[in-house]
Amino acid sequence: MTRSNGASGGAGPQQQQASAAAGKLPRKRFYRARAHSNPLSDSHFPVPVSPDEFDLSQHYPRYFPGDKGGVAEAAAAAAPRIRFADVGCGFGGLLVGLSTLFPDTLMIGMELRDKVTEYVKERILALRASNPGQYDNISVVRTNSMKYIPNYFRKAQLTKMFFLFPDPHFKEKNHRRRVISMQLLDEYAYVMEVGGIIYTITDVEELGEWMRSCLEKHPLFEAVPDEEIKADPVVKLLSTATEEGQKVARNGGQTFQAIFRRISLQEE
Repeated sequence: MTRSNGASGGAGPQQQQASAAAGKLPRKRFYRARAHSNPLSDSHFPVPVSPDEFDLSQHYPRYFPGDKGGVAEAAAAAAPRIRFADVGCGFGGLLVGLSTLFPDTLMIGMELRDKVTEYVKERILALRASNPGQYDNISVVRTNSMKYIPNYFRKAQLTKMFFLFPDPHFKEKNHRRRVISMQLLDEYAYVMEVGGIIYTITDVEELGEWMRSCLEKHPLFEAVPDEEIKADPVVKLLSTATEEGQKVARNGGQTFQAIFRRISLQEE
């Protein structure tokens, strides 16, 4: 069961869908969209009423080939779960990079812009078609992660969350739209397992300081030591896998990372 948030978004260019099925990557010029969307506005897409109602068979057919309604409870409990979430995944570069690095881990991109979401869907379909047996562990969903994170993930489900080059919302009156805040960190902490890691990166110094400050102040997160960061194979992808990161690198820009671990409190 899903709660409708309005009419579904556009299906995307039919020609591009056919090309994706044939293994041809979609072209971004058919999926132009604004750089960012207002996360506080009302958008139109279906939202599952709970994680149990999130139909994974539409996203990972290799892992969930049948109708989930006919799956026994024991089998459902043993089924793999999404472990990584890329919030505001853009054109899916990080997902593609992570897919082969962690081939047995299910991961999902969460994107608010409808055309960008369609592009990522077609990109994944094309990669699956041209690389049989690969990229079956990644998918994308159009949603507003600032509103609906608990609708998709159970408590302590995620081991990694990514926030790469989020909208800085420069004006002070718009800081409440930022994807990292004390209030939202409460929700992220709920869906992350103890030991899970939040990765953030931006090329805006003030936003980088803001995200780090929020994470430092939150009682359920602590900074990952530098030596662990240097040994983490994921960290390199933060600045190289996405269009935004590549653009910053081409322009010789500076980036600001904040990488924190979910910790436990005795009262939990």
